[in-house]
Amino acid sequence: MVVLDHVPEDASPVSVSQAGLIRLNAPARAIALDVIRVNSLQTGAYVSHFRGRGMEFDESRPYQPGDDPRSIDWRVTARSTTAYTKLFREERERPVLVVVDLRANMHFATRGCFKSVNASRAAALLSWAAHHRGDRLGGLIFGDTTHRELKPRLGRQAALRYVHQLAEHPDWGNRYFSQDGDGEAPLVQAMSSLRRVARPGSLVVVLSDFLGFSRAAQSYLSSVARHNEVLAVFLNDPLERRLPPPGRYRIVAEENELAIDTHVKAACDDYRHAFEERVQALEAFCQRYGVHLMPLSTEDDPVSTLQTALGRRTH
Repeated sequence: MVVLDHVPEDASPVSVSQAGLIRLNAPARAIALDVIRVNSLQTGAYVSHFRGRGMEFDESRPYQPGDDPRSIDWRVTARSTTAYTKLFREERERPVLVVVDLRANMHFATRGCFKSVNASRAAALLSWAAHHRGDRLGGLIFGDTTHRELKPRLGRQAALRYVHQLAEHPDWGNRYFSQDGDGEAPLVQAMSSLRRVARPGSLVVVLSDFLGFSRAAQSYLSSVARHNEVLAVFLNDPLERRLPPPGRYRIVAEENELAIDTHVKAACDDYRHAFEERVQALEAFCQRYGVHLMPLSTEDDPVSTLQTALGRRTH
């Protein structure tokens, strides 16, 4: 049995409440948003100071190994025999945009809680952490039927507004794929909206299982990553990674039931390889465009996972 240390015992594994998301205010005080330490799926542990392009220019200095090539000061470099890089002064009231996926594919888990539930708890933690840091908070909350856009605002009311919209989103009641719907379309629309609203120098966090992460969605998110610090939180369930030992199993969702047989090794291998290929494609995208990638399983405690990945506040 998986125990989520910071989640009340009576918390639902299939839904969230506004009161429950508000209670995450206290543990969010320990989450640092100015430094990211992500044990990334593709690059291992590294540290990156959140310093988005497009913030207030401070000065130029000689380029050093490890500096972001996108910050090279080409004008100064052209007048010198040495490469120079731009330094930016961090804005205290930096926009933080939290994007949460509530499509039908997110309402699933075999252990812990739904991907949508853990994504929402992590989003609430990030919202409160942004408030405690003095950042302006906004974001996007989308599903198969409803897309909500929240412009960045400052203060406790911004965090309260965000968790209210998250808890009351209509797509909590939509847990079935539409026969005529296109599962990719809502993700593409969300990434398109994100490109439109993301101000250069923002911290952008996208919480999703990235199912249906098409070329169009990738194009929009890569455009956002050129001028913003982007963290992709990859939600997943153990059953998605690997089928259970040989046997016959039932998967039940309210009135629907599905039987699976895992005796055939070749089919199980194909299933595992398909997931690995999807992860590798996401890793490659993140590496190519400088997006930080953080896995979050349905079994994970979002508080401790975010504190480990983003660092802990010391004051």
